[in-house]
Amino acid sequence: MGRSETVCKQTENVIYNGGVFPASTDDYDGVIVELEKQMEPQLFLARLRASISAWKQQGKKGVWLKIPIRLVNLVETAVKEGFYYHHAEPTYLMLVYWIPDTPSTIPANASHRIGVGGIVMNDKREILVVQEKTGEFRGTGAWKIPTGAVDEGEDIFTAAIREVKEETGIDTEFKEILAFSQAHGVFFGKSDIFYICMLRPVSFNIQKQEEEIEAAEWMPIEEFAAQPFARKSGLFKYMAELCFAKADRDYTGFSPLPTSFKDQINYMYANSKDLKQSSKFH
Repeated sequence: MGRSETVCKQTENVIYNGGVFPASTDDYDGVIVELEKQMEPQLFLARLRASISAWKQQGKKGVWLKIPIRLVNLVETAVKEGFYYHHAEPTYLMLVYWIPDTPSTIPANASHRIGVGGIVMNDKREILVVQEKTGEFRGTGAWKIPTGAVDEGEDIFTAAIREVKEETGIDTEFKEILAFSQAHGVFFGKSDIFYICMLRPVSFNIQKQEEEIEAAEWMPIEEFAAQPFARKSGLFKYMAELCFAKADRDYTGFSPLPTSFKDQINYMYANSKDLKQSSKFH
C-alpha cells in the first residue's frame, strides 16, 4: 500500500471513529485544543472536521487551537477550514473558530501595551533623570524620568523599581501611582497605557546603564520643569506638576493593595490614605 493510500485509509478510520481531538473546556462554553503530535494535513483536516461536528452537537461555541511552531505545516489547513489568527508567541500560534451561526464573542487579543515611568525624589527636591542613547529622545538633549515596558506577568510596582535600577543603578521603594495616560496607535497599532509612579530612593550613587543611557543625574524639580521640551510636551508638563504637587502639597496617589483570585496574589491600586480613614477599611 502506497503512502497516499495509507493516509486515505487513516482518514477514513478517523471519520468513522469520530476522531475528536482531546480538548479542555473554558469558562464560556468553548474548547481549547493543544496539538502535540505531528500528522499529515489530510488526517488533521479529517479530525478537525469530525471534532467541530462533535463540539457543535455538544453546544460548544469558541474553539481555541494552539499549534506549536514545530507543527506549522498544519496552519494553512486550519485557516482554509475557517480558523483565523488570534495571537502568536515565540513557541506557538493560537487560532480560533466560532461554531454557532451567531456573531462571535471571542475576545480580541490584548489591545494595550503597559509602560511605567519612575519619579524618584530625594530630600533636596531633586528628581532622578536620564538622557537616552536610543528611542525617540535620542540626541534631543531632553532629560526625562526612567521609563520602560512592563514584562509579562510583572506587577506595575515591580516594573517601576526594576526600570529605575536598570537605567540608573538606584535602589528604590515603591510608594504609589501618581497618574496614568492612554495613547492609541503606538506599538504596531496597539494602544499604550503609561503609569507614572512615585518611588523613594534608598541609595543615591548613580551607576548608569551604558547600553541605553547617555547620562543620569539628580536634577532640581525647577530645572526639570524649565526645559523647553517639557514646556511644549503636555505629558512632561504634567510630570513636572506632579513633582511639585508631591513636594509642596498633600497629593495622594494610588498604592498597591494585595488581593487574591484563584489562589494567586494580585494587586488593586487605590488611595490607601483615604481608605484607612474609613472604619470599613479596618
